[in-house]
Amino acid sequence: MTQTSTVLLVDDHPLLRKGLQQLLSLADDLEVVGEASNGADAVTLGVELDPDLILLDLNMQGMNGLETLSRLRDQGVTSRIVMLTVSDADEDVLEAIGRGADGYLLKDMEPEQLLEHIQRALQGKLVMSEAVTQVLASAIRKPQKNPLTSLESLTSRERDIIKLIAKGLSNKLIARELDISDGTVKVHVKHLLKKLGLRSRVEAAVWMVNHKSGE
Repeated sequence: MTQTSTVLLVDDHPLLRKGLQQLLSLADDLEVVGEASNGADAVTLGVELDPDLILLDLNMQGMNGLETLSRLRDQGVTSRIVMLTVSDADEDVLEAIGRGADGYLLKDMEPEQLLEHIQRALQGKLVMSEAVTQVLASAIRKPQKNPLTSLESLTSRERDIIKLIAKGLSNKLIARELDISDGTVKVHVKHLLKKLGLRSRVEAAVWMVNHKSGE
């Protein structure tokens, strides 16, 4: 039986939310469980619903997408968060990834392509529109500012989980692999991100790759 992934839509344009809702309804394994038209509601719903994925607009009235993203991560939300925006500005891309986004997609992409990227994000992949991938590639080549923390600072269970995050596994797949509940995985992910001073699963995966290369 196909496992359904839950999605929260955050955008201040009702028409766009409706379009996204209709697009996602075409996929049997995706379910929109909530919608928010502003950052404050997005944070409340993100904490309350704990969805698998949050599609987050960048340019919103009041609290913008970047501030909303930071608030969600500060509240301990470990959902995959993908920015969906019209801005392809380098600084927006890097700021979003730096604040804990798991992807950055532009609104002008084809609907089928958007669905494909959403599925990939839910599989644990970093998703980027082609127009902005070069920005991130250049940033990753630069040396990290923070020194690597030792794997020894993590518990054995946290070490198991970060290795699986680095392989791109979702919480559900990690739970299945380690024979523990989704909720337990989420708690461990939250703890290890806090312990390592990281904002997202993408950063955790990069941290793990850098740690291996530094051994």
